Amino acid sequence: MIYFDQAASSFPKPAKVIEAMTTFMQENGANPGRGGHEMAQDANRVINRTREVASSLFGCSNPRKALFYQNATVALNQAIQGLTWKKEDHIIASSVEHNSIRRPLEYLKRRYGISVSYIDWCDDEEKFLEAVTNKINSNTKLIAMTHASNVTGSILPIDTVMKQAKQRNIITLVDASQTAGHMPIHMQEQKIDMLVFPGHKGLLGPQGTGMLLVEGELDLTPLHYGGTGAFSEYPDQPDQWPEKLESGTLNTPGIVGLHAALIAYEERKNEIVPRETMLTKQLLKGVKALPGITCYGLGETAERMPVVAFNVNGVDSQEIAMILDSHYKIAVRAGLHCSPLTHETLETSDQGVVRVSLGRYNTDKEVETFLSAMKEIVIAYEQI
Repeated sequence: MIYFDQAASSFPKPAKVIEAMTTFMQENGANPGRGGHEMAQDANRVINRTREVASSLFGCSNPRKALFYQNATVALNQAIQGLTWKKEDHIIASSVEHNSIRRPLEYLKRRYGISVSYIDWCDDEEKFLEAVTNKINSNTKLIAMTHASNVTGSILPIDTVMKQAKQRNIITLVDASQTAGHMPIHMQEQKIDMLVFPGHKGLLGPQGTGMLLVEGELDLTPLHYGGTGAFSEYPDQPDQWPEKLESGTLNTPGIVGLHAALIAYEERKNEIVPRETMLTKQLLKGVKALPGITCYGLGETAERMPVVAFNVNGVDSQEIAMILDSHYKIAVRAGLHCSPLTHETLETSDQGVVRVSLGRYNTDKEVETFLSAMKEIVIAYEQI
């Protein structure tokens, strides 16, 4: 099987990630922070080390505000719903948001009557920034924005948006689900108040891991209440971070794997040209050369995530993905990709798109095999 669905979840995982998780589960099954014995303390230490590594890598000044959740979706919900809202409040997001941001925002609209402006992103940075500026008003409380589209791989100009927001004392939230592990992010330098990322995508860590990093004095109300290990004598949720926002047993084996993945990313993050970038250029150039193909997003010379989105004209995207899977053993993702706003912008809501996403373990040969398969598929449809 050729695996070209890396934007959904990376595969394979680095050997060090697997080894770290396996070793931990063989040698330590204790509940971190829930006991004074040696095993519980060892589990707690690796969790705290992971907070420290993540904070260092992503520019968060306080590791105690590096919080663990089972995925980026839950972390985004905590970030968004944890703020205090009133009817007059206004939020700005983009038209390429994943449902992990859009649905919490729509929930706030229903519950509190707030307003949300989704700014159209059509790969025109100047036009986008102008539209953001025009939508900011005295009631704008939050700018919640994806760092890159999970459908097309286009990178949004968050540096300019975040700095503009901070000049107006607007809270900022960045969804780095597609960019963490692929490009540098520094919360303090980029004026990001809250950063969310999953462990299982570009960072090459395990599924079931996600983090919310909070910078500065921003406060959040917890979504969940319950056992925190410490402060058990109090009937109320403790005010201390991270316990305030982390109830229940953490996914310690997953966090151990995430720690190994973060260390591996730290070692490779200064690569001049990541392998997947070169492969993406090769892939996009080859796809665009095929007849009857419509590609979405910027061209191969532009900075982008390792994602190529396209359609075979007039053919349902799910049909193309099914053929690639069943006849060629190539895994891609088709459809709406949990981002219907993006498809409204691209005018592909009925057809969806075929998304091919690459990772550092994919090869030139796999790209060539894919292009050969697509050539056969395109020729077959031309003959129908």
